[in-house]
Amino acid sequence: MSDTQPSLLKQSARSDFIRLRTFIVLRWIAVLGQVAAVSVAVLYFSLKFDLTLCFLAIGASIITNLVAMTLYPENKRLSEAEATVMLIFDITQLAFLIFLTGGLNNPFALLILAPVTIAASVLPLRSTILVGGIAIALTTIVMVSYEPLHTKAGVVLQLPGIFLFGFWLAIVIGTVFQGFYARRVTSEIRSMSRALLATQMALAREQKLTDLGGVVAAAAHEMGTPLATIKLVSTEMIDDLEEAPDLREDARLIREQAERCRDILRSMGRAGKDDLHLKYAPVAAVLQEAAEPHMARGKTVHITATPDEGAAPDLGLRRQPEIIHGLRTLIQNAVDFAAANVWVEAKWNATTLTVRITDDGEGFPAHLIGRIGDPFMRHRKSASQQAQRPEYEGMGLGLFIAKTLLERSGGKLSFANCSDPFLSAEERPEKCGAVVVVAWKRSAALTPDGARRGALGPNRLVQS
Repeated sequence: MSDTQPSLLKQSARSDFIRLRTFIVLRWIAVLGQVAAVSVAVLYFSLKFDLTLCFLAIGASIITNLVAMTLYPENKRLSEAEATVMLIFDITQLAFLIFLTGGLNNPFALLILAPVTIAASVLPLRSTILVGGIAIALTTIVMVSYEPLHTKAGVVLQLPGIFLFGFWLAIVIGTVFQGFYARRVTSEIRSMSRALLATQMALAREQKLTDLGGVVAAAAHEMGTPLATIKLVSTEMIDDLEEAPDLREDARLIREQAERCRDILRSMGRAGKDDLHLKYAPVAAVLQEAAEPHMARGKTVHITATPDEGAAPDLGLRRQPEIIHGLRTLIQNAVDFAAANVWVEAKWNATTLTVRITDDGEGFPAHLIGRIGDPFMRHRKSASQQAQRPEYEGMGLGLFIAKTLLERSGGKLSFANCSDPFLSAEERPEKCGAVVVVAWKRSAALTPDGARRGALGPNRLVQS
């Protein structure tokens, strides 16, 4: 992944705070609910409590909303500190209302969970812990200190002590559980969003390189005739300028530069044809292309492509950016952790193409095999691992991108280890490290007709 991608991902994470407009709308809903609850309690159930202080508390929320709407634009996004202060204000205002209306004898005390859930969803861990701690502290205060609820007949509405303690315990447990649950779910959603963004960026970069190759190939083809004309005319000028040595040298220089341009465009055009003008290529050629950047990194990469008995001897594999980039990442991972050898083996039959990438390294960590392919996996590295691959951050993002791209092309991936990690060095087989298997249905990755491909001939326009 390029250097610009991590910065974009971090920027996305920093801009993930909630909008002020969302807070304002939620607070208006809370205000309407509080006014309705107080009104019904007084008019319908004939309960007695301090209406003046209750409406002052509700009025504080109204004033806060009006001030926020006046001072800030609707599209303002709150910083971590601003969002934390807003949520602490909402919790304090709600706790004061509960204090005035019977404490935990009031069933609406359960609503104190709402700001904690919002904090867990949008704020970092430290702010979430702060908001949750304040919520638990205020809940404890209103359990032991509150204004009792009275009816007009003077009857005090009071829960038995054991029920009051149970209600408090339920709110505390609910605060912890709801906060953890909301944070866990939203963290996974954010991680997946950032990982998918990185996948799209990687695919876009690979597609740009492919398209650039096509442009170069077209330019090489179109420029061939003018350069040949320049070379021909300059050669004739050299013959005609025998009596003018200076002009003859200039004509010779023009011919040499035309030949140089032809050679440059020919080499670039060859790369362009390799990237775009061949929609399909033999399986071994595609594997070779995917492995090429990692062939000279001190490890031996063995590439084989063999059909099963009765299968077509030569098939064309789609040269999609998704397939090449995905296989390249898997091969890179194998080369990074191999001791000396990496095997890339392709086999196909009448229905399926399978690519198996194996190395002779230590294999995948046993406790991570079930999570391979998930983005942003973090684990501590030993000193030897850091020395082996110092630039590797252990986030799992590269494998996630490869898995996503290959699955988009129709492939199915599986990750495993070749041998038991508890075997001694003498007992371990040659292919003893990690193994990744990618399987495609024939219709998804191979040539549509399945016939052996002959010479391709001149490049032709590829219809997508």
